[in-house]
Amino acid sequence: MNPSPLSLLQLGLLSGITIAEDLKLPDPLADASGKPAESAEAWEREVRPLALEKFREHVYGRNPVGKPGDLKWTRQVLEVAGVKDQVIEGHVTFSGPGGAGKIRVLMVIPAAAKGPVPLFLLINNRGPELADLTKPNGFWPALEITRRGFATAIFQVADIDPDKSEGFKDGVHAIFDTAPRGPDAWGTIAAWAWGASRVIDALEKEPTLDARRIAVVGHSRGGKTALWCGAQDPRVALVVSNNSGCTGAALSRRKQGEQLADINRNFPHWFCENYKRYNGKEETLPVDQHQLVGLIAPRLAYVASAADDAWADPEGEFLSCVHAGPVYRLHGKTGLEAGTMPKPGGKLHAGSIGYHLRPGKHDLTLTDWQHFMDFANRHWR
Repeated sequence: MNPSPLSLLQLGLLSGITIAEDLKLPDPLADASGKPAESAEAWEREVRPLALEKFREHVYGRNPVGKPGDLKWTRQVLEVAGVKDQVIEGHVTFSGPGGAGKIRVLMVIPAAAKGPVPLFLLINNRGPELADLTKPNGFWPALEITRRGFATAIFQVADIDPDKSEGFKDGVHAIFDTAPRGPDAWGTIAAWAWGASRVIDALEKEPTLDARRIAVVGHSRGGKTALWCGAQDPRVALVVSNNSGCTGAALSRRKQGEQLADINRNFPHWFCENYKRYNGKEETLPVDQHQLVGLIAPRLAYVASAADDAWADPEGEFLSCVHAGPVYRLHGKTGLEAGTMPKPGGKLHAGSIGYHLRPGKHDLTLTDWQHFMDFANRHWR
């Protein structure tokens, strides 16, 4: 069945909201028969499982394992020069048929914390030096985050699966892929998302953390990971995608900036083999990324773009938020507060979907983090 275009009526748009173009997007409310769900209960029962299944089959791939039965969390308190906050180094360990795995997690908890505090968990797709608390940086400004009253933690994606095309011979693929890989087997992005959920398995047991207010943050390929993690894991109360672009927040059907053929050629290990069928044929995909944002509903979602980051298609990232709106409205929530893209420096924080457009290039900066924390404070206060 060809995807039906979303009409302005279906979107339920308010006057003054603009849509850039008619992209013939799949209806995020449609069930298997193509009929839009009329209640949140019907959407959760009929539409959500169907959408997840389509993303697994055609885009991210299927995980062969959930939470390992022998998963353990061990931790120790560290003393870091010049840091008054509590610093904890922990390890998430697990095993499977192909061996054992370990994810190192560094967590910082505000010294002044009284009772459980919310947490920002960063999926770090850059170097481990960014987790050095003695060398402050904007990518993970840990002490600025704790100053605002949040705990924060970071882990390296390489601890889960190396970011390279090597035939899925190492990382968690080597540990858990016992059967021959099919065309819908999980890729590296799905493996990283699986790892983020395993970190949450561990951290939700920490008494100083509020397990009901966990935010997962990712930049670029980490943003793609955060969205897929949050779409699947209902424990993530806030999903933050920063400059995630193609197969992150940006609409594939726009074919702007990085496109499917680019990403599958340059990073053939990120997604399942089926995804390559749609190179140059994005309009034939049974899903698009507004549905991924919609899968987070009714929880909080945040998409951040950079004005000079044309490769990530900022307008396409924004339009995903707009077109995810019907799912939030079905759940009695406001998605974006407006449908007109803000100018560089502008933000939209009132709805359950947040957005900002930062001046500058492809990066994760302190300015972005300040927006994320402002949004969290507004909705979690």
